[in-house]
Amino acid sequence: MRGTKTPSHPIPVLTGPTATGKTELALRLGQRYPMAVVSADASMVYRGMDIGTAKPNAAQRQQVRHYLIDLLFPSQAFSVSDYLQHAEEAIQETLEQGQIPLVAGGTGYYIRALSEGLFELPEPDPLLQAELWKVIEAKGIEPLLAELEAKSPQDALRVQRNPRRIVRAVEVLRRTGIPPAQIPRRAPRFRYKKLILWPAWEWLEPRLQARVEQMFQQGLVQEVEALLAAYPQMPTALQSIGYKEVALYLQGACTLEEAQQSVLRATRAYARRQYTWFRKEPGEVTFVPRGGEEAWAEVRTWFDTGSA
Repeated sequence: MRGTKTPSHPIPVLTGPTATGKTELALRLGQRYPMAVVSADASMVYRGMDIGTAKPNAAQRQQVRHYLIDLLFPSQAFSVSDYLQHAEEAIQETLEQGQIPLVAGGTGYYIRALSEGLFELPEPDPLLQAELWKVIEAKGIEPLLAELEAKSPQDALRVQRNPRRIVRAVEVLRRTGIPPAQIPRRAPRFRYKKLILWPAWEWLEPRLQARVEQMFQQGLVQEVEALLAAYPQMPTALQSIGYKEVALYLQGACTLEEAQQSVLRATRAYARRQYTWFRKEPGEVTFVPRGGEEAWAEVRTWFDTGSA
Protein backbone atom coordinates (compact mmCIF):
# COMPACT_ATOMS: atom_id res chain seq x y z
CA MET A 1 0.00 0.00 0.00
CA ARG A 2 2.55 2.54 -1.28
CA GLY A 3 4.85 2.12 1.67
CA THR A 4 2.19 2.67 4.31
CA LYS A 5 1.01 0.31 6.99
CA THR A 6 -2.30 -1.42 6.27
CA PRO A 7 -4.88 -0.51 8.95
CA SER A 8 -5.97 -3.45 11.08
CA HIS A 9 -9.65 -2.51 10.80
CA PRO A 10 -11.73 -1.85 7.70
CA ILE A 11 -12.56 1.77 6.86
CA PRO A 12 -16.19 2.54 7.84
CA VAL A 13 -18.57 3.84 5.17
CA LEU A 14 -21.92 5.43 6.05
CA THR A 15 -24.21 5.69 3.06
CA GLY A 16 -27.79 5.36 1.82
CA PRO A 17 -30.33 7.30 -0.24
CA THR A 18 -30.54 11.07 -0.11
CA ALA A 19 -32.21 12.70 2.93
CA THR A 20 -31.76 9.64 5.15
CA GLY A 21 -29.70 11.63 7.65
CA LYS A 22 -26.14 10.67 6.71
CA THR A 23 -24.67 14.11 7.37
CA GLU A 24 -26.28 14.48 10.79
CA LEU A 25 -25.26 10.98 11.88
CA ALA A 26 -21.69 11.50 10.67
CA LEU A 27 -21.48 14.71 12.68
CA ARG A 28 -22.74 12.94 15.79
CA LEU A 29 -20.12 10.25 15.35
CA GLY A 30 -17.45 12.90 14.86
CA GLN A 31 -18.40 14.61 18.11
CA ARG A 32 -18.13 11.31 19.96
CA TYR A 33 -15.03 9.70 18.42
CA PRO A 34 -11.57 10.84 17.18
CA MET A 35 -12.42 10.82 13.50
CA ALA A 36 -12.68 12.82 10.29
CA VAL A 37 -15.30 12.62 7.57
CA VAL A 38 -14.27 11.86 3.99
CA SER A 39 -17.19 13.05 1.87
CA ALA A 40 -18.56 10.76 -0.84
CA ASP A 41 -20.81 13.34 -2.47
CA ALA A 42 -20.28 14.36 -6.09
CA SER A 43 -21.64 17.89 -5.62
CA MET A 44 -20.20 18.91 -2.24
CA VAL A 45 -16.75 19.15 -3.84
CA TYR A 46 -17.85 22.45 -5.41
CA ARG A 47 -17.50 25.80 -3.68
CA GLY A 48 -20.63 27.90 -3.50
CA MET A 49 -22.93 24.93 -3.99
CA ASP A 50 -24.14 24.85 -0.42
CA ILE A 51 -27.93 24.99 -0.19
CA GLY A 52 -28.69 22.60 -3.02
CA THR A 53 -26.27 19.98 -1.67
CA ALA A 54 -27.32 20.26 2.01
CA LYS A 55 -23.64 20.76 2.73
CA PRO A 56 -22.46 20.84 6.38
CA ASN A 57 -21.97 24.47 7.36
CA ALA A 58 -18.73 26.09 8.49
CA ALA A 59 -19.48 25.68 12.19
CA GLN A 60 -20.20 21.98 11.77
CA ARG A 61 -17.01 21.49 9.80
CA GLN A 62 -15.06 23.23 12.55
CA GLN A 63 -16.41 20.69 15.03
CA VAL A 64 -15.65 17.70 12.79
CA ARG A 65 -12.96 17.82 10.12
CA HIS A 66 -14.25 17.11 6.60
CA TYR A 67 -12.34 16.24 3.45
CA LEU A 68 -13.46 16.67 -0.18
CA ILE A 69 -15.80 19.58 0.51
CA ASP A 70 -15.27 22.93 -1.26
CA LEU A 71 -12.40 21.42 -3.20
CA LEU A 72 -13.11 22.95 -6.62
CA PHE A 73 -14.71 25.86 -8.42
CA PRO A 74 -17.96 24.95 -10.23
CA SER A 75 -16.30 25.53 -13.60
CA GLN A 76 -13.84 22.68 -12.98
CA ALA A 77 -14.38 19.07 -14.00
CA PHE A 78 -14.03 16.30 -11.43
CA SER A 79 -13.88 12.63 -12.37
CA VAL A 80 -14.26 9.50 -10.30
CA SER A 81 -10.52 8.99 -10.77
CA ASP A 82 -9.92 12.42 -9.24
CA TYR A 83 -12.23 11.52 -6.39
CA LEU A 84 -10.43 8.26 -5.74
CA GLN A 85 -7.05 9.95 -5.56
CA HIS A 86 -8.22 12.67 -3.15
CA ALA A 87 -10.28 10.31 -0.99
CA GLU A 88 -7.50 7.75 -0.55
CA GLU A 89 -5.06 10.53 0.33
CA ALA A 90 -7.54 11.86 2.92
CA ILE A 91 -8.04 8.40 4.39
CA GLN A 92 -4.29 7.88 4.64
CA GLU A 93 -3.72 11.30 6.22
CA THR A 94 -6.42 10.66 8.81
CA LEU A 95 -4.93 7.27 9.69
CA GLU A 96 -1.46 8.79 10.05
CA GLN A 97 -2.89 11.30 12.52
CA GLY A 98 -4.17 8.43 14.64
CA GLN A 99 -7.83 9.10 13.82
CA ILE A 100 -10.60 7.09 12.18
CA PRO A 101 -11.66 8.07 8.64
CA LEU A 102 -15.40 7.80 8.04
CA VAL A 103 -16.47 7.83 4.40
CA ALA A 104 -19.95 9.37 4.32
CA GLY A 105 -22.18 10.28 1.40
CA GLY A 106 -24.63 8.97 -1.14
CA THR A 107 -22.70 8.89 -4.43
CA GLY A 108 -22.68 5.14 -4.92
CA TYR A 109 -20.28 5.23 -7.84
CA TYR A 110 -17.62 6.89 -5.66
CA ILE A 111 -18.10 4.35 -2.86
CA ARG A 112 -17.95 1.45 -5.31
CA ALA A 113 -14.70 2.79 -6.82
CA LEU A 114 -13.14 3.11 -3.36
CA SER A 115 -14.15 -0.33 -2.13
CA GLU A 116 -14.04 -2.40 -5.32
CA GLY A 117 -11.37 -0.61 -7.35
CA LEU A 118 -11.54 1.65 -10.39
CA PHE A 119 -11.64 0.61 -14.03
CA GLU A 120 -8.40 1.55 -15.81
CA LEU A 121 -10.10 3.76 -18.40
CA PRO A 122 -8.30 5.78 -21.08
CA GLU A 123 -7.90 9.52 -20.67
CA PRO A 124 -11.03 11.48 -21.76
CA ASP A 125 -11.36 12.57 -25.39
CA PRO A 126 -12.79 16.13 -25.28
CA LEU A 127 -13.76 16.17 -28.97
CA LEU A 128 -15.76 12.95 -28.80
CA GLN A 129 -17.33 14.02 -25.54
CA ALA A 130 -18.39 17.32 -27.14
CA GLU A 131 -20.16 15.35 -29.91
CA LEU A 132 -21.97 13.23 -27.33
CA TRP A 133 -23.07 16.29 -25.37
CA LYS A 134 -24.60 17.67 -28.58
CA VAL A 135 -26.67 14.49 -28.87
CA ILE A 136 -27.93 14.98 -25.31
CA GLU A 137 -28.75 18.63 -25.97
CA ALA A 138 -30.72 17.71 -29.08
CA LYS A 139 -32.37 14.42 -28.07
CA GLY A 140 -31.83 13.90 -24.34
CA ILE A 141 -29.98 11.03 -22.72
CA GLU A 142 -32.13 8.19 -24.06
CA PRO A 143 -30.28 7.50 -27.37
CA LEU A 144 -26.90 7.23 -25.65
CA LEU A 145 -28.35 5.25 -22.76
CA ALA A 146 -29.91 2.80 -25.24
CA GLU A 147 -26.56 2.43 -26.99
CA LEU A 148 -24.92 1.65 -23.66
CA GLU A 149 -27.73 -0.71 -22.60
CA ALA A 150 -27.36 -2.72 -25.82
CA LYS A 151 -23.67 -3.37 -25.17
CA SER A 152 -23.53 -3.43 -21.37
CA PRO A 153 -26.63 -3.48 -19.14
CA GLN A 154 -24.26 -3.38 -16.16
CA ASP A 155 -22.84 -0.02 -17.27
CA ALA A 156 -26.31 1.30 -18.10
CA LEU A 157 -27.33 0.65 -14.49
CA ARG A 158 -24.05 1.93 -13.08
CA VAL A 159 -24.31 5.39 -14.68
CA GLN A 160 -27.65 5.99 -12.86
CA ARG A 161 -28.99 8.14 -15.73
CA ASN A 162 -26.34 10.74 -14.91
CA PRO A 163 -25.58 12.57 -18.21
CA ARG A 164 -21.89 13.07 -17.41
CA ARG A 165 -21.38 9.39 -16.62
CA ILE A 166 -23.36 8.35 -19.70
CA VAL A 167 -21.14 10.51 -21.92
CA ARG A 168 -17.98 9.06 -20.40
CA ALA A 169 -19.17 5.45 -20.66
CA VAL A 170 -20.29 5.79 -24.30
CA GLU A 171 -17.05 7.61 -25.13
CA VAL A 172 -15.00 4.72 -23.74
CA LEU A 173 -17.21 2.17 -25.50
CA ARG A 174 -16.87 3.85 -28.89
CA ARG A 175 -13.12 4.37 -28.58
CA THR A 176 -12.15 0.95 -27.27
CA GLY A 177 -15.03 -1.27 -28.33
CA ILE A 178 -15.08 -2.54 -24.75
CA PRO A 179 -17.76 -1.59 -22.19
CA PRO A 180 -16.21 0.14 -19.13
CA ALA A 181 -17.45 -2.65 -16.84
CA GLN A 182 -15.28 -5.15 -18.75
CA ILE A 183 -12.08 -3.14 -18.47
CA PRO A 184 -9.72 -4.35 -15.71
CA ARG A 185 -9.95 -2.63 -12.32
CA ARG A 186 -7.18 -1.17 -10.19
CA ALA A 187 -7.29 -2.86 -6.79
CA PRO A 188 -8.52 -0.74 -3.83
CA ARG A 189 -5.95 0.51 -1.31
CA PHE A 190 -8.06 -0.20 1.79
CA ARG A 191 -10.67 -2.61 3.10
CA TYR A 192 -14.12 -1.17 3.88
CA LYS A 193 -17.21 -2.02 5.88
CA LYS A 194 -20.44 -0.30 4.91
CA LEU A 195 -23.58 0.68 6.77
CA ILE A 196 -26.48 1.53 4.47
CA LEU A 197 -29.41 3.49 5.86
CA TRP A 198 -32.46 1.74 4.43
CA PRO A 199 -35.70 3.31 5.70
CA ALA A 200 -39.06 2.56 4.10
CA TRP A 201 -40.06 4.77 1.18
CA GLU A 202 -43.08 5.98 3.16
CA TRP A 203 -40.66 7.36 5.77
CA LEU A 204 -38.34 8.97 3.22
CA GLU A 205 -40.77 10.57 0.76
CA PRO A 206 -42.07 13.34 3.05
CA ARG A 207 -38.47 14.12 4.03
CA LEU A 208 -37.60 14.57 0.35
CA GLN A 209 -40.44 17.04 -0.11
CA ALA A 210 -39.49 18.91 3.06
CA ARG A 211 -35.86 19.13 1.95
CA VAL A 212 -36.77 20.59 -1.44
CA GLU A 213 -39.10 23.15 0.14
CA GLN A 214 -36.40 24.10 2.64
CA MET A 215 -33.79 24.58 -0.09
CA PHE A 216 -35.99 27.10 -1.90
CA GLN A 217 -36.80 28.88 1.37
CA GLN A 218 -33.10 29.12 2.21
CA GLY A 219 -32.30 30.83 -1.10
CA LEU A 220 -31.51 28.17 -3.70
CA VAL A 221 -32.58 30.47 -6.54
CA GLN A 222 -30.22 33.21 -5.37
CA GLU A 223 -27.41 30.68 -4.95
CA VAL A 224 -27.78 29.39 -8.52
CA GLU A 225 -28.08 32.94 -9.86
CA ALA A 226 -24.81 33.93 -8.17
CA LEU A 227 -23.05 30.79 -9.41
CA LEU A 228 -24.12 31.35 -13.01
CA ALA A 229 -22.96 34.96 -12.83
CA ALA A 230 -19.56 33.91 -11.50
CA TYR A 231 -19.16 30.75 -13.59
CA PRO A 232 -21.08 31.01 -16.90
CA GLN A 233 -19.53 27.70 -17.94
CA MET A 234 -20.11 25.11 -15.20
CA PRO A 235 -21.24 22.04 -17.18
CA THR A 236 -20.34 19.38 -14.62
CA ALA A 237 -21.74 21.21 -11.62
CA LEU A 238 -24.95 22.08 -13.50
CA GLN A 239 -25.82 18.39 -13.74
CA SER A 240 -26.53 18.40 -9.99
CA ILE A 241 -30.17 18.12 -8.98
CA GLY A 242 -31.59 21.50 -8.03
CA TYR A 243 -29.07 23.50 -10.00
CA LYS A 244 -30.03 22.51 -13.54
CA GLU A 245 -33.76 22.96 -12.82
CA VAL A 246 -33.30 26.39 -11.23
CA ALA A 247 -30.97 27.41 -14.07
CA LEU A 248 -33.82 26.70 -16.52
CA TYR A 249 -36.12 28.92 -14.44
CA LEU A 250 -33.54 31.73 -14.47
CA GLN A 251 -33.28 31.35 -18.24
CA GLY A 252 -37.06 31.82 -18.53
CA ALA A 253 -37.78 28.24 -19.60
CA CYS A 254 -40.27 27.56 -16.78
CA THR A 255 -41.97 29.15 -13.80
CA LEU A 256 -40.58 29.03 -10.28
CA GLU A 257 -43.31 26.59 -9.24
CA GLU A 258 -42.50 24.34 -12.21
CA ALA A 259 -38.81 24.44 -11.28
CA GLN A 260 -39.59 23.43 -7.71
CA GLN A 261 -41.74 20.55 -8.88
CA SER A 262 -39.00 19.46 -11.28
CA VAL A 263 -36.48 19.44 -8.43
CA LEU A 264 -38.83 17.33 -6.32
CA ARG A 265 -39.43 14.83 -9.16
CA ALA A 266 -35.69 14.57 -9.83
CA THR A 267 -34.95 14.12 -6.13
CA ARG A 268 -37.51 11.33 -5.80
CA ALA A 269 -36.16 9.62 -8.92
CA TYR A 270 -32.60 9.90 -7.62
CA ALA A 271 -33.55 8.38 -4.28
CA ARG A 272 -35.23 5.45 -6.04
CA ARG A 273 -32.10 4.89 -8.16
CA GLN A 274 -30.02 4.89 -4.97
CA TYR A 275 -32.26 2.17 -3.49
CA THR A 276 -31.69 0.12 -6.64
CA TRP A 277 -27.94 0.73 -6.58
CA PHE A 278 -27.29 0.04 -2.91
CA ARG A 279 -29.52 -3.04 -2.85
CA LYS A 280 -26.69 -4.86 -4.66
CA GLU A 281 -23.80 -3.27 -2.78
CA PRO A 282 -20.91 -5.79 -2.55
CA GLY A 283 -18.58 -6.43 0.36
CA GLU A 284 -19.12 -6.22 4.11
CA VAL A 285 -22.53 -4.52 4.28
CA THR A 286 -24.98 -3.82 7.11
CA PHE A 287 -28.47 -2.56 6.25
CA VAL A 288 -30.30 -0.51 8.88
CA PRO A 289 -34.07 -0.26 8.19
CA ARG A 290 -34.21 3.25 9.63
CA GLY A 291 -32.82 6.70 8.98
CA GLY A 292 -32.10 9.90 10.84
CA GLU A 293 -32.23 9.97 14.63
CA GLU A 294 -34.04 6.62 14.67
CA ALA A 295 -30.91 4.93 13.29
CA TRP A 296 -28.46 6.44 15.79
CA ALA A 297 -28.20 3.51 18.21
CA GLU A 298 -27.51 1.03 15.42
CA VAL A 299 -25.06 3.36 13.70
CA ARG A 300 -23.14 3.87 16.93
CA THR A 301 -22.99 0.12 17.64
CA TRP A 302 -21.87 -0.60 14.09
CA PHE A 303 -19.17 2.06 14.33
CA ASP A 304 -17.95 0.70 17.68
CA THR A 305 -17.59 -2.78 16.21
CA GLY A 306 -14.28 -2.98 14.41
CA SER A 307 -13.59 0.73 13.89
CA ALA A 308 -11.42 1.43 16.93
